Amino acid sequence: MAKIEGIRVKNFRALKDVTLGRLWNQQKSEPLTPMTVVIGKNGVGKSTLFDVFGFLADALRFGVEEACDLRGRGGFKKIRSQGQTGAIEFEIYYKEEGNARPITYEMSINVDDSGRPFVQKERLRQRRKNQKSGWPFSFLILENGKGIAWKSETEGIDENKKEFDFDDFFKSFLKEESKETEVVELADKRKLGIATLGSLKQHSRISIFRQFIEGWYLSYFTPNSARSLLLAGPQKHLNILGDNLGNVVQFMEREHKDRFKKVLDRIAKKIPGIDKIDTDETADGRLLLRFNDKGFQDPFYAQQMSDGTLKVFAYLLLLEDPTPPPFLCIEEPENGLYHKLLETLAKEFREHATGRKGGSQVFITTHQPYLVDALEPNEVWILEKGTDGFSIIRRASDDEVVKNMVAEGLPLGGLWYSDYLDAR
Repeated sequence: MAKIEGIRVKNFRALKDVTLGRLWNQQKSEPLTPMTVVIGKNGVGKSTLFDVFGFLADALRFGVEEACDLRGRGGFKKIRSQGQTGAIEFEIYYKEEGNARPITYEMSINVDDSGRPFVQKERLRQRRKNQKSGWPFSFLILENGKGIAWKSETEGIDENKKEFDFDDFFKSFLKEESKETEVVELADKRKLGIATLGSLKQHSRISIFRQFIEGWYLSYFTPNSARSLLLAGPQKHLNILGDNLGNVVQFMEREHKDRFKKVLDRIAKKIPGIDKIDTDETADGRLLLRFNDKGFQDPFYAQQMSDGTLKVFAYLLLLEDPTPPPFLCIEEPENGLYHKLLETLAKEFREHATGRKGGSQVFITTHQPYLVDALEPNEVWILEKGTDGFSIIRRASDDEVVKNMVAEGLPLGGLWYSDYLDAR
């Protein structure tokens, strides 16, 4: 399964410059774990870090100008770190599978003379086949909407130099163009180059990376959305709001009947008081999600169920997706849940991330110690405010005292509650 080993963000709201995990030029750092959880006090930037992934997904789908305005972001000026004049920058270091050569994607966004956001730079790097050391070679370089893409997996530009002048390189390259390369000039600089080139068969590495981002699932689930009455009709995947919960149940009932019955039984056991879950179709074609509560003859419908029950059901159903997303991002899953369910939910997320072939990498933000109790120090990152007001981040496992106390049997969430993780 594909896995993000590291990410760096610059000039994005409170994230003036933060790095999680390993980057192509920081090989001594430990990579992100299959399950990564970010904790911290209110206002330190957890929601902003969650939105980094949402912004990248939106930029790929709609372009960077729309991404700056979507989901209440307020435009480029609002999302660029206060007082900064440089570009907003993102860097992702990931592997498509365990033994694959890592790929680095770099992208920066700025504004033109008229104040419109555009993609200033894009770059994809990877070591050549059989290259076990040294700097990776760039196989896509774009600046201001123009540049070069390499089709071959053995070619690329070696930038292991103190200075790299793109304009000089581009001019000289035009005289030496080969069948393994392609000159690229985008019609719209607000669109990502990987969005265009990733749809072309000859650029397989770019295509794979585009599909990776397109497959991300960011949960904006709200219980009220799950209570809406949609038209009946099976749907394969849960959408980001969760308002098609009944449709996914209907699909699972139809396509994976025996397996899904076991899934529902297993989910029902984890939700207090629930004996059975199924669907019912109304005369006008609407779909009702039906819960049978122990001790009652008549079922309850989603409209009558508590927020916590719907939320647990949605998350557990998401983890049972027959073709799960490569990257699953959830913000504060604890909201509305009974505290003793959180450790169980954390274990379910970890099993999905590490115990099943084809599972998802899971990224969670939380402020609930009961969820953190189920985690290991290398899975937890602490986000804090620096003296300059911007966010700083560190890994819990970097603190030897914390590691030793967890090794002695003390729960990590309890240490957090006792102020051993956050700055006092």
